[in-house]
Amino acid sequence: MGVYQIVGKRLFDMVVSIFFLVVLFPLLIVVALLIKLDSPGPVFFIQDRMGKGGRNFRLMKFRTMYVDKVEESKFFAPGSTMRITRCGKILRDTKIDELPQLINVLKGEMSFVGPRPEVSKYRHVYRGMFEQVLTLKPGITDWASIKYRNEEELLCKSGNPEVMYEKEVLPDKLKMAVEYKKEIGFMNDMKILITTLLRVIR
Repeated sequence: MGVYQIVGKRLFDMVVSIFFLVVLFPLLIVVALLIKLDSPGPVFFIQDRMGKGGRNFRLMKFRTMYVDKVEESKFFAPGSTMRITRCGKILRDTKIDELPQLINVLKGEMSFVGPRPEVSKYRHVYRGMFEQVLTLKPGITDWASIKYRNEEELLCKSGNPEVMYEKEVLPDKLKMAVEYKKEIGFMNDMKILITTLLRVIR
């Protein structure tokens, strides 16, 4: 395990998350107001996700779904789009809904780069070679996030989105996470972050 993984990665996460929280604060306020004006309910959607070591933490996002649908779907529902608000669609397309996770990064629950955290109902998938994924701190983005940027669109085309996600998409994500673990380094993380930014801009 290199110096970057032991010290540098956490230092980078702290410094950059503080920077962006300060710089983007006006945008965060505007988005919060738009969410409140668009539909009744809280500004944030908070959900328990599996973190490093399989320990749950409370992941934060801007709310992009109607409150009644959120309450009916405490767990992730792959391929579901009917629940998304008008404002929520824009937030998801631009990935702005992910910005509150800067707080998760600052708290040390997440990193900028790492495998996306899943809900505990998928814990049974993390067996064998995939167990090592839980030794990593989850992240806001990784190669899997880039590959499956239009995941909901892909799952909507399936006759059974839940099965497709668990049997095809999630194992593929975990394979990429295992490969990422072998390649953790500053330059690789920068490459992932820059690629993510370019995809969002497009």
